[in-house]
Parts: sequence; C-alpha cells; structure tokens
Amino acid sequence: MPRIICIDYGLKRTGLAVTDPLKIIATGLTTIESSKLISFLKDYFTKETVELIIIGEPKNLDDSDTHATPLVEKCIKDLQKHFPAIPIRKVDERFSSKMATRAMVEMGLKKKQRRNKALVDEISATILLQEYLRQF
Repeated sequence: MPRIICIDYGLKRTGLAVTDPLKIIATGLTTIESSKLISFLKDYFTKETVELIIIGEPKNLDDSDTHATPLVEKCIKDLQKHFPAIPIRKVDERFSSKMATRAMVEMGLKKKQRRNKALVDEISATILLQEYLRQF
C-alpha cells in the first residue's frame, strides 16, 4: 500500500516523516541536508510507493509569507519537476517547531538533545503529517 511522505523544508536541513502503509501513524523518517532532498527522495521512491507529498507551508500569524516561503515554493517546483506523478499538498506549519520542542520536553529529552535542530525538524515533519492524517 502506498504511503504519504511529509517534508519540513528548511534552508539547511529538511525533516522527513512518513506514514505506515495503512496511513494511520506518522513516523519520523530522517533529517537530511536540503541540497540532497531530491536525490534522497529518488532513492526512497524506488524502495517505497508514495501516493502523496505533504510539505509545510511557512506563514506568519497574519497569513503573510515568511522569509522561508519562497524557498518552499522553489522546493515544490523542484518536486513537481522530478516527481510529476505524485501530488503535493501544502499544510500550515506555523507552530510545528514549537510543538516539536514541547513534545521533546514531554518525552523527557535532555536540554542538549532538545537543541538538536535535525531532531526538531524530523519531529516537526512527524507532527505535520499526523495532523494531516487527523484531518483527512
């Protein structure tokens, strides 16, 4: 059964999460350098069937674009170019990093572990994907 993958795209790092084959649970996949995203996904898609790409859309509280919005838009264009058969859906990512940090505190991670930006990005992608699953 095909999965859904979620991308929390950033200038330096990109967090990835994926559903189980039944699309019930979101799990953190990894965090990679953003420059390696397309090559990582090409490899991943040869091993797993993915029916949908979810990507976090950065917005300010007033719904205006952030400094990261153009980066995400460029990423979406790259994804469409390389994977035209897979639909892409944007989701609001406004509070995902704060929610990820709070989740890390609740999991009992030490302060040093909570400063790990790669882990925050992966957990953020997982939260975005789990929220998407709840809505649909």
